[in-house]
Amino acid sequence: MQLQRIPLQRVLLLSFALLLLAGCGYNGIQQKDEAVKAAWSEVVNQYQRRADLVPNLVNTVKGYAQHEEEVFTKVADARASVGKITLSADDLADEAKMKQFQAAQGELSSALSRLMAVSENYPTLKADGLFQNLQAQLEGTENRIAVARNRYITTVQDYNVLIRSFPENLTAMMFGYKTKANFTVENEKAISTAPTVDFNKPAPAPEAKP
Repeated sequence: MQLQRIPLQRVLLLSFALLLLAGCGYNGIQQKDEAVKAAWSEVVNQYQRRADLVPNLVNTVKGYAQHEEEVFTKVADARASVGKITLSADDLADEAKMKQFQAAQGELSSALSRLMAVSENYPTLKADGLFQNLQAQLEGTENRIAVARNRYITTVQDYNVLIRSFPENLTAMMFGYKTKANFTVENEKAISTAPTVDFNKPAPAPEAKP
């Protein structure tokens, strides 16, 4: 049985096509596209880590501040909204979805800030070991969110610049690569500021008994 020989012309055409793709930045586009996906995955992981901390944090505060129901409700609603909005790596070209995702995360940040501010009225809560541990975890997570988000912003900028440049823009158009949505300055201050608690600040109001 003889092996089928590939015509020389076909080999040359295939080789030329591979060289053409390499010269037009196809490999570079793929690499940067994968980098964006990896950076986004880390952003999502850190935001999820924060959302997972919320129930224990709320329950701990409730043990000392049962009368702050409005604050608890806002945190619960904000966390529920975050859970409803998912943005996969395949949706990163959709600016509207990115804005919805960012807005939901900003609402949760604001709600958490109000929750942490409540502790200022309850000195015993501030001294609670579990609360201090959860607060430290939250601050650490907020810092990791900031790092992951900044890495994503830089990675997307690099990718978008590449696929808008010649001749890579022709390759991107040919293979359906589109620019990715990035975080906007709107609500950026809210989602960039970690909720904090000043344990040295005197309580402005007397503590309610648990």
